[in-house]
Amino acid sequence: MSWVFLFLGVIAEAMSHVALKQTDGFTRLLPSIVVLLGHLAAFVFLGQAMKGMPVGIVHAMWAGLAVVTVTLLSTLVYKQHLDLSTWLGMALVAIGIAMINLSQGHSH
Repeated sequence: MSWVFLFLGVIAEAMSHVALKQTDGFTRLLPSIVVLLGHLAAFVFLGQAMKGMPVGIVHAMWAGLAVVTVTLLSTLVYKQHLDLSTWLGMALVAIGIAMINLSQGHSH
């Protein structure tokens, strides 16, 4: 179940970060509420994930997956153009996440 909470935390965090652009410096109410609730939800989900997984693994996976997810969502939502080196960096992050996931270091 920890993995489900981790992925829910990543989704909440990524949606919150993508919505942050729409807050216009927190001057627009609805996007600001989405950002605040998204961050709150992310921390609640991560706290639940940490019940069954080590803190370092949860944090590393959350951060890496959030970076990749925010980048992908920003490309879709805001039509942001990213060059080849950026996508290569994203691939390296994804490979790093896979290596963490496949390692024996995340078991209790």
